[in-house]
Amino acid sequence: MARRSARRLHDLDIGEKLPQRGIAHRFTRFSQRIADITGSAWAFIVAVVAILTWLVTGPIFGFSSDWQLVVNTGTTVITFLMVFLIQNAQNRDAKAIHLKLDELLRAVPGARNEFMEAEEEDLDEIVREKRIVDQADPDPPTGRQRAANVTRVSSGNGKTHGERPVR
Repeated sequence: MARRSARRLHDLDIGEKLPQRGIAHRFTRFSQRIADITGSAWAFIVAVVAILTWLVTGPIFGFSSDWQLVVNTGTTVITFLMVFLIQNAQNRDAKAIHLKLDELLRAVPGARNEFMEAEEEDLDEIVREKRIVDQADPDPPTGRQRAANVTRVSSGNGKTHGERPVR
């Protein structure tokens, strides 16, 4: 019966949302909050201060192995946990982007729906399908045609600063 009620839970009308509960929801909210915090400038400043504090205390503790072990253990544990939090955030973001793109493909007349599952395919198949799309583009956007008639001016650092018509 639990299986049936879980199945019924997913039979919602468009615009309705699943109830947000359970450990998966709590982990999602927690990982999003941690990603927001650790991605901030303040988190970077705190990390720099922690490293500087550790460096300054080196002479006090005689650069002992215990002194080194503290930072090695701390960074290892933090890195290990952050891998899971970052992966969770990236997975969620990727799935949301694919959902939005799929909806756009469904809404655009003439769009090829066979590419909607491209994220499930091997890289070789994705590259093959990209060539098919590129070859089948009979009317490229005007931006591409304009780009063929313009030379970009570069400062030498990889950034472009303007355009100059080709003569």
